[in-house]
Formats: sequence, C-alpha cells, structure tokens
Amino acid sequence: MKLLKDILLNVSIEEILGNMDTPINNITFDSRKVTENDIFVAVRGTIVDGHRYIEKAIELGASVIVCEEKPKETKDTITYIIVQSSTKALARMASNFYGNPSKELKLVGITGTNGKTTIATLLYNLFEKAGFKTGLLSTVVNKIHDEDINATHTTPDSLSINFLMRKMVDAGVTHCFMEVSSHGIHQNRTEALNFDGAVFTNLTHDHLDYHETFKEYRDVKKMLFDNLSKEAFALVNIDDRNGSIMLQNTKANKYTYALKTMADFKGKVLENQISGICIEINNMPVWTRLIGSFNAYNLLAIYGVAQLLGLEQLRAMELLSELETVSGRFQYQISPNGTIAIIDYAHTPDALKNVLETIHDIKDERANVITVVGCGGDRDAEKRPKMGQIASNLSDQVVFTSDNPRTEDEIQILNQIIAGVLPENKPKVVSIPDREQAIRMAIKLADKSDIVLVAGKGHETYQEINGIRNNFDDYQVVEKIFLEQVKI
Repeated sequence: MKLLKDILLNVSIEEILGNMDTPINNITFDSRKVTENDIFVAVRGTIVDGHRYIEKAIELGASVIVCEEKPKETKDTITYIIVQSSTKALARMASNFYGNPSKELKLVGITGTNGKTTIATLLYNLFEKAGFKTGLLSTVVNKIHDEDINATHTTPDSLSINFLMRKMVDAGVTHCFMEVSSHGIHQNRTEALNFDGAVFTNLTHDHLDYHETFKEYRDVKKMLFDNLSKEAFALVNIDDRNGSIMLQNTKANKYTYALKTMADFKGKVLENQISGICIEINNMPVWTRLIGSFNAYNLLAIYGVAQLLGLEQLRAMELLSELETVSGRFQYQISPNGTIAIIDYAHTPDALKNVLETIHDIKDERANVITVVGCGGDRDAEKRPKMGQIASNLSDQVVFTSDNPRTEDEIQILNQIIAGVLPENKPKVVSIPDREQAIRMAIKLADKSDIVLVAGKGHETYQEINGIRNNFDDYQVVEKIFLEQVKI
C-alpha cells in the first residue's frame, strides 16, 4: 500500500480534512468499483456528477474522498481532499500511484483531426521492426510489446493510461506512441504525462458538438504543445495553417514536415498507385505500400519522429518501405470481376475529400467511383451536409446510408446529409438506411475497374443503434459479397 501523502505529490489542493498518512489500496472515480481503503475521486462528467456518489463510495469502504465541493456533512473517519479540478488531481494521483511510468518511457503523442491512428500504429510497427520493445495507445487497440489489449477510447482515462504504461515499463518497453484526442486533453486525461515529443497532423471540421467552436477545438489541441518541456520535440505539418499556431508558445524544439512548403522533413510524391506510393523525403526516394497523398503526410511524420528519436536515416527509410496499411485505413479488396472496394475510416469532411481525391489520382480514367457513406448520430451535425456535398461532388454515384445512428433517427441523419447535395448532383444519389444493403447496391452498380469506397467506419466491428452494438464489419461485409460473386 502507498500513503496518501505520497499519492498527492504535486496535486493542487485547496483544503484538507483528515489524515494524510492514510494507507491507500487503490484509486477509482467509479463508485461501483470502490473497495476497502480506496480513494474515490468525484469527477463531474458530461452526464454524471461523481459528487452524487460520495456517500455510496464511503459505504463501500472508501477512506479518502477527493472532490471539488466539500460535502455538507463530513465523517471524522474519512479524509477529504478539496481540489479545484478533480480530473487534474486524478491524473496526477494516477501518475504518482503507478510510479510516474511515463518518465521511464520515450513517450510521443500524436494529435490532429486525421492521421492519428495511422501514425501512432505505424510508429509502433516501425520501432518493433527496429528491435525495440514498443507500446501503443490507439483508437483501434492498445499494445504492450506483443500483447494486445482492447481499446475503448481514443485516449483512455488517466488511471488506465498510467496502469498500461506501468505494465509497459515492467515488460521492458522503451518507446510508447499514443493518440491524443481533443477530448482527452480537455478532460485532463494526459495531465502529468511526460511527453518526449508531440506530432500535429492537421485540423479540420470535427467534434464541434463537444467543443462548440473551431477555435476552442484548435486551442485544446495546442495545449499538448504548450505543455511540452524544453527537452522535448514538437513536430508539425506546416502545410496546415494551424501547424505554426501549435508551435507559438511551446518550449520544445520545433520541427516541421510538408509536401508543399519548405520544411525540416520535406516530401514529394513521385508515384501514386493502388499498390502504393513512391515518396521522396529530403531528396531520398522510397517505395511504400501506403496509398495516397494523405499517407505521404503520415509517412513524413513517421520518418521525422524516427529521426528525432535517434534512428539512423537509411534504417528508417528501409523500415518505411516495409510498413503496411493500418486496419480500416484505405484497405482494399478486388472482386472476381475486377471491381475494387476500398474501406476507410474517413468520417470527417476533410478525410472524405482526401480519400476521394486519392482515388481519382490512382484510378483508371474510365473507371467510376461509387461511394457509400453516412454520419454518426449524437455527434457533430454541422458536418453532415458537408459530407453530402463532398461525396456527391467527387463520386459518379453515391449511396448514403446509416453509420452509427446511436440514439438519433437514421432517416433524419440521412436527410441532413442529403441537404448538402447540389441540385445537379441529385440524380446520382440514392439513400438506403440498411448499411449492408447499401454496400450491396454500390457493388451491384460497379463494373470492372470501378472503385467502391465504403467510408466512415473503417476498423469498427460494430454498428451502434439505440445503445446496442450489433456486429458489423465493413471489410467482412464486402468480402462476403465478393465471395458470393465467386459462387455465382
């Protein structure tokens, strides 16, 4: 057991009631998980306020309560720690409880609207291939060297982060690559982590249901860079106008990557095919299995991080050539009749535009592009008409369908998407709420060499409808339909 005073090191405290030498078994912010001699941290969430469950936590054995608002009635046997921010306190306590594991790792955070998963995952793969025991915290999966752990959030809660990082350190992991979401930063999940570097990919329209304004969304992302130490590095996509903003107040060493402007890591796409791209980085060409200019940016970021973490230049280029597409990111299949299906996570206007423009770059000039896409429910509704406009502008035919409607009416979501379609594009648009039937229709419409893009869900293996997650995998659905064509 650890003593309370040690767990509270560097926590900003406004008032203490009780014994600081209390022995602690565990920390939790979920009252249902409280056991004897635990600290219960009362966190104000978007739906539930943990302060309402203080009494329940005490009944279950909590000996310490950390809260922002002192209860009207206190117990002499309980220690109360009053703080200004429960989430900040929780993050620092979690770090102390697990022995500050981030200080024992080379920790790099990747933030931005698009590209986080690809960059973090491929950095993990590259450093594993280079012989390092490596950790990964991502949307798709968390990894401790060769052990996979299911991921539930892009950025886990601060207790989970520090628990996983302690397991990494104990397993001999030396490097960790972590997706850092705007939600994670805003909710202080990354507070007290010791980042050796941070990467900014790009910033486009997303999560405005949560952040309300684009400026707030941008400024939250910027906090990751503002909090870097002078020993760390900040690597940003300078082709994105927000890249320079990320560097404005950081104490870290500043580096840039770009395809269009001068940068520390300058790239140029030499060839772009369905089988991969040939990219020149700082005048050195390399053939890779990744596809499209958006992946050229990802490769530049990956190469830049590899260099900044000390990997030898030629070795880094060799390893880049061995990297393969991440699950649900521009994964493709070819049907018996030659139709190409591409499955991609593109769920924002910019990501969808990038993927469709890449398809136009690599397709046969006579081939049609047929897009299947929807928008998630209970999320940013402003992007829906934009997605509709982009999909219909850049496709020969479009099938709008359900994504994860969650608690929203899927027909209402579809109508909001279709509202963005220009009048001249209406004839090439059809709406089919059932996602499998929509994919079937798109494939049925396709001839040899046509490309069917199934966008929005990528790696996800479920479809959430009214709180229930039903098994659904775009890649497997496409594979099943193609196999049925073989039997015919």
